[in-house]
Amino acid sequence: MTMAATSHDTPVETAAPSARKQPDRTIWLLAPGVLWMLLFLVAPILMMVYVSFWTQTTFKIEPTLTLKSWVTFFSSDTYLGALWTTIRIWLIVLVSTLLVGYPAALFVGLFVKNKTLSTALLVLCVIPFWTSFLIRVLAWRPMLGKEGAINMILMKLGIVTQPIEVLLFSELSVIIGMTQIYCVFMVGPIAFMLGRIDPSVIEAAQDLGASFWRIFRTIILPLSMPGVVVGSIFVSVMVLGEFATSAALSGRKVNLLGNIIVTQVGSLKWAFAAVAGVVLTILMGAVVAAMLRVVDLRKEL
Repeated sequence: MTMAATSHDTPVETAAPSARKQPDRTIWLLAPGVLWMLLFLVAPILMMVYVSFWTQTTFKIEPTLTLKSWVTFFSSDTYLGALWTTIRIWLIVLVSTLLVGYPAALFVGLFVKNKTLSTALLVLCVIPFWTSFLIRVLAWRPMLGKEGAINMILMKLGIVTQPIEVLLFSELSVIIGMTQIYCVFMVGPIAFMLGRIDPSVIEAAQDLGASFWRIFRTIILPLSMPGVVVGSIFVSVMVLGEFATSAALSGRKVNLLGNIIVTQVGSLKWAFAAVAGVVLTILMGAVVAAMLRVVDLRKEL
């Protein structure tokens, strides 16, 4: 009886140290990532919030806390106009990238059965990113100008008699440029989710007499929603923080929050720039949080 009791007690004694080692391993594995996030995400955001309350004068900034910069931001038509313009262009670009990217992702992820060919098509979508971002933006100028390629084609086809001036140095040119630049970030995640759909499910629906639109509405679209949400998050974060595309394609006629931040930093008005940065960060956080409530990505992915 004594020997049996001893033999049963031994595993318990040896298991206790391994159970204690497991939390230690977890802490050491998480430490680098947590430290990185604290140093390069949390600390800069807190510093930006702190600087937004500093006293900003014409030629200098003092670490005296005040709400003057915040009051100036929300009472200025320029800053509020940039905020609403940012939100409006973000919504339009988000919808346009979805309308352009979803059919392409549907073709690549579902209709192309050959995996090698679908991979090659996705690589073709990424080819523009092999060049500089600035080159991709400026390449739209000769395309959209009064004597650009689009106007020349429309005039030769007899669709228009005079060049369309609104194509360049306008809000429309900014939307066109952003849609082309960020569309690939919508195509990739959606194509990935569509590629995971079991073909037998669609075949079963077809055997039961379901039309393509009913299959799309009841099977394809719900199963691709995680990809839509991920693509929307990618596009939203990048469009909301944009400044280069609007400056290059609008002739500085379209001011986004990103342009306001660049201008204020260039003028050494750190407090005003910090206020705009905090507002932009809050806006991005709200957008991402709202999208994450649409689909539980941890469950779906």
